[in-house]
Amino acid sequence: MAGPSEQRRVTYSGHVQGVGFRYTTRNLASSFDVTGYVKNLHDGRVELIAEGLSPELNEFLAEIRRHFAGQIRDESTDIRPASGQFDAFEIRH
Repeated sequence: MAGPSEQRRVTYSGHVQGVGFRYTTRNLASSFDVTGYVKNLHDGRVELIAEGLSPELNEFLAEIRRHFAGQIRDESTDIRPASGQFDAFEIRH
């Protein structure tokens, strides 16, 4: 293994709800070795929790940024050790 897994909690703001953000993010996740979820927040932001190895997470999050470059206004990221509680990457409601 290339180091310990970690968890990233990312909140995105901008025009990120009603644009297929959650479904596209779930589809993008299938190309990466990551687990977790994405969900809309009541304040208009989107929350993403992803776990995996740091290089894999970096690529996954970069792909989200590339895909939604016109919609994401701001993002905030917290990094912590992985919890290991996720079996897949899913949409939560």
